[in-house]
Amino acid sequence: MINQLVNNIKKLDAPIVVGLDPMLDYVPEYIKKAAFAEYGETLEGAAEAIWQYNKGIIDATYDLIPAVKPQIAMYEQFGVPGLVAFNKTCEYAKSKGLVIIGDIKRGDIGSTSKAYAIGHVGKVAVGSKTYSGFCEDFVTVNPYLGSDGIRPFMEVCKEEKKGMFILVKTSNPSSGEFQDQEIDGKPLYEMVAEKVASWGEELMGDSYSYIGAVVGATYPKMGEVLRKIMPKSYILVPGYGAQGGQAKDLAPFFNEDGLGAIINSSRGIICAYKQDAYSQFGEENYADASRQAVLDMKEDLKQAWVK
Repeated sequence: MINQLVNNIKKLDAPIVVGLDPMLDYVPEYIKKAAFAEYGETLEGAAEAIWQYNKGIIDATYDLIPAVKPQIAMYEQFGVPGLVAFNKTCEYAKSKGLVIIGDIKRGDIGSTSKAYAIGHVGKVAVGSKTYSGFCEDFVTVNPYLGSDGIRPFMEVCKEEKKGMFILVKTSNPSSGEFQDQEIDGKPLYEMVAEKVASWGEELMGDSYSYIGAVVGATYPKMGEVLRKIMPKSYILVPGYGAQGGQAKDLAPFFNEDGLGAIINSSRGIICAYKQDAYSQFGEENYADASRQAVLDMKEDLKQAWVK
């Protein structure tokens, strides 16, 4: 799938992934009203509202972007109906030709890790048949438990030709409490990056590895160092926009070929209609506001990734 992701980015000139991270209060009132009229103010009603909201954003943006990144926690909060909405969102986005990055941040070991991998990017055996539980193309993985937690994902990804983005340096303010701690004069995040590069050599696509990294947009200087450590790893960059990351700071995340990074925006796109800059669209046209936000982001990013 890394080859498809790279090809999508090249085709669209857009190193952008839209984070489908919906909260119920992001959803326009008319969508919630219709969902509650059908299902009541229930978990099913909330999940239906989330699904319809996502569908509108996908319909308005799929021709502009290479990928979407649904954050599973936003769906899990609504229980089983929320997971149904997550699955419907993934399947619909895939039907539109989008690459799906499941933001699941799993991190465990052995059979548990393998079960997570099978459930999200693999196939589970049921008697003589096999089924895909979900249909993501990539997942995010926490490496804190070491190789025991990563290799089960590697095995499934190799078999299915899918991939993962491993947390290396995250965009949240307290990330340094652990990630910046030095071991033998080297910060922990650099050691994790070295492992990502090493693991990545075992699962190569045409130009880039199936194993990428998550590095926050709020740390551009660290991004420059990590880009050199992981030249063949795609970097998923959260923190653009709402978390303070700016396009002018993103150049270090890209390689000289103008590739190597994909920038995530969640609230900045899916909640665009709530922003002053897009208020003219109004609630009824929230998806059109999201489309315009993608176009504006694409233009903004040109200063960072066009070489």
